[in-house]
Amino acid sequence: MPTTHCTTKPMAACTTIAVMLLAWAAFCPQTANAAQATADTPPYRDTSLSFKQRAADLVSRMTLKEKVAQMQNDTPAIPRLGIPAYDWWNEALHGVARAGKATAFPQAIGMAATFDPQLLHREATVISDEARAKYNHFRQRGMHGRYMGLTYWSPNINIFRDPRWGRGQETYGEDPYLTSRMGVAFIHGLQGNNPTYQKLDATAKHFVAYSGPESERHRMDVHPGQRDMYETYLPAFRAAVKKAGVNAVMASYNSVDGMPASANKHLLQGILRHDWGFKGYVVSDCGAVGDIYKHHKVVSTAAEAAALAVKHGTDLNCGTTYSALVKAVHEGLVSKQAINTAVTRLMLARFRLGMFDPADQVPWSDLPYSIVESPKHVALARRAAQESMVLLKNDGLLPLSRDVKHIAVIGPTADNVAALLGNYHGTPMRPVTILDGIRNAVPDAQVTYVTGAELVQGFDGPGVGTVIDSAWLHPAAGSDKHGLKAEYFREADFDSQPIVTRVDPQVGFHWMHASPTDSLVARGKLSSDKALHSWHFAARWSGVLVAPESGRYELGAAANSGFRLYLDGKLLLDRWDADSTEDKPGAFVNLEAGKAYPVRLEYVRDKHNASVRLAWRMPGAKSPLQTAVAAARKADVVIFVGGQTANMEGEEMPVHYPGYDGGDRTSLALPATQKKLLKAVQATGTPMVAVLTTGSAMAINWAEQHIPAIMLAWYPGEQGGNAVADVLFGKVNPAGRLPVTFYKGVEQLPPFDDYSMQGRTYRYFKGEPLYPFGYGLSYTHFTYSDLKLDRTTLGPDQSMHVTLKVKNTGKRAGDEVVQLYLHALEAPHVRALKSLRGFKRISLKPGEERSVSFTITPRHDLRYYNMKQDAYAVDPGEYQVQVGASSADIRLTRDFTVQH
Repeated sequence: MPTTHCTTKPMAACTTIAVMLLAWAAFCPQTANAAQATADTPPYRDTSLSFKQRAADLVSRMTLKEKVAQMQNDTPAIPRLGIPAYDWWNEALHGVARAGKATAFPQAIGMAATFDPQLLHREATVISDEARAKYNHFRQRGMHGRYMGLTYWSPNINIFRDPRWGRGQETYGEDPYLTSRMGVAFIHGLQGNNPTYQKLDATAKHFVAYSGPESERHRMDVHPGQRDMYETYLPAFRAAVKKAGVNAVMASYNSVDGMPASANKHLLQGILRHDWGFKGYVVSDCGAVGDIYKHHKVVSTAAEAAALAVKHGTDLNCGTTYSALVKAVHEGLVSKQAINTAVTRLMLARFRLGMFDPADQVPWSDLPYSIVESPKHVALARRAAQESMVLLKNDGLLPLSRDVKHIAVIGPTADNVAALLGNYHGTPMRPVTILDGIRNAVPDAQVTYVTGAELVQGFDGPGVGTVIDSAWLHPAAGSDKHGLKAEYFREADFDSQPIVTRVDPQVGFHWMHASPTDSLVARGKLSSDKALHSWHFAARWSGVLVAPESGRYELGAAANSGFRLYLDGKLLLDRWDADSTEDKPGAFVNLEAGKAYPVRLEYVRDKHNASVRLAWRMPGAKSPLQTAVAAARKADVVIFVGGQTANMEGEEMPVHYPGYDGGDRTSLALPATQKKLLKAVQATGTPMVAVLTTGSAMAINWAEQHIPAIMLAWYPGEQGGNAVADVLFGKVNPAGRLPVTFYKGVEQLPPFDDYSMQGRTYRYFKGEPLYPFGYGLSYTHFTYSDLKLDRTTLGPDQSMHVTLKVKNTGKRAGDEVVQLYLHALEAPHVRALKSLRGFKRISLKPGEERSVSFTITPRHDLRYYNMKQDAYAVDPGEYQVQVGASSADIRLTRDFTVQH
């Protein structure tokens, strides 16, 4: 670029050229030094200044309209200042989400079951590496849209107080201490430890007291009471701020004691900023600022709602209600200074992330896209899934022998990718279903798969039948691979070159916000340099269909958008222009057993919440249930795989199935379709193990009484199938522990919308659970001994050291999760029955013994909230240390006294 000498030009022209050069440099960071050489550097471009100084200078140069635009999640570019467009909305609950290809780890509730913060920290570090690599990839292509940034709205550290809540799968369970430990580890892994730059911004959500019902979240007013607020709902957020230094907090939808959380001065300014010293920024949940006037109705207009949220502490609006702030300022509803404060916080965050600095000054700028879903990352996903498995029951059937000859795999989530991923997930390129994992583990065995039943009545839809499993699909005639060749296109032009080609095990997708790959997140010609939404693409699946038996089949598909289905070169179904094909019947065809029929399905996705399935109804009088029973009778062992997927439980979902209400649950029982299947298969007498996929507790009372082995897989991530098989066949000894109480039914619980903790979780529930918090079995045995306290009398600020010995007395190496609980024997204000205050996951070889230690300080571990003093306090009194393998399996106890 030629040198420009401003001294030879009029001042106005020099200023114009300087601004143009700076703007150009912002979009081309590698030329920043050249730009600065040709113009005076404004303070916000001076990397020798502090980020705070630079942010303040940049904000001072913006107009009111520009500032307001920067306070909404989808921010436009300001070319004259060199600010590119940016969307603050990114997700990384258990892997980079909604941005195409990414490593998919177990769902958050599964990671909580590991009781392993160090492992979660490693996972979060991988997630932040992939997030930076994706950001580099997008930025190099000039892409600045949603799910392409560095500000991530994770983790969800709400307390999973009630198993009916569909979003509980996103949390680390019901216990404040466990949630705090896991949340801090995850935040540290996302944000990194560089002394200058932030790797990512983590966001602790949803602040606060938010856990259903989903159908009421936009208008719900919760009243948890001060004791429950400070002892249950707030501790994990406090730890995120004070121990993890989280950079962002998301305010929840609901009101708390009459004031919407996103405009709650007591929560956002009193507790968060004043009491805890939070220095970051607050973002609303999406649409929550609009709820202030639309649903909570504490004000009447958008301008009033926006002004109230800003004045009371919400800096960033996920949504568009803040567009009314210009009007609010002019009407005197909010001051310009309040706007400046919020925008400065937001710009400071972007400076800390290195968005305005040369790439060579910012760590992680050279992370290549090739690390995304690398073999190392996939191996960690498998390790995480292995550690998350919880063995609920074992009458000696497990581990299964690898010499087994004939296995019947039965159940609706065995070959279901959705059962691996939960919600808020990315798109793994090679997900391993549980059926795949079993086949991988015992390649010489005959593995017969039968779905047997719908997930829940009505799930498959009328006229569609069962999704064709991978056993009957091949990408080409004569291929030994299972599945169909999948080609993904940016537009519905099947003569063009596909963007991505791969093999999909089956066609049974429910994408929600996700995209099959970030290659489909196209750079569009939209205003403000936005990217095209990832839900606009087309796909073609092709290969051969091999029928298991001769007869008349009903072959069809279901989709929210149009499709064309071809069989044996002929157009079988043409519903290309249909808005929805969910309720349409298929076509009847005669197929011969063992013959390969060319099959092709073309599909266009043009809806945000889309799904597509290739399905059939098999011939003959046998129902899926009868087929499953017949398969079970012929097998040496049955592996039942059922439970739930995130298509049933989740966030404010439009579907309503028996036992489910818009993503929440009305029943904790296994769906009736699956319970009927389970009973019928068990009645054959064939040895049987049940594997459950779920994000929440299930009342599997009948299974506990009648099935010899039960394993909980959660939503185990892309390597879930291999991890399940690793445990079933003894390669891995299970050691996951329940981060939630499993109740026997909803009748044991208070009303769903009651936010008092009385009667909930192991801390306050006085009934008999099906499985207690902290529970999980092993293939080996551990003994506890020699519990010692270095003192038995101490003051509130003194520390007590607790030691014990744990020995593996079995014949297999394994992990044990040693859990320490504190119980009040005589203390007037303590309400919890007991509280987890320490845990350690240790690995022991057969015969190995290890010393385990904990440190307890009453000021931290025995405090309660004194409502009269409006502060935490410690009761003098008699207490007990309880150490064991679960909240109900206490092996050793020692008493101690707290004195003032």
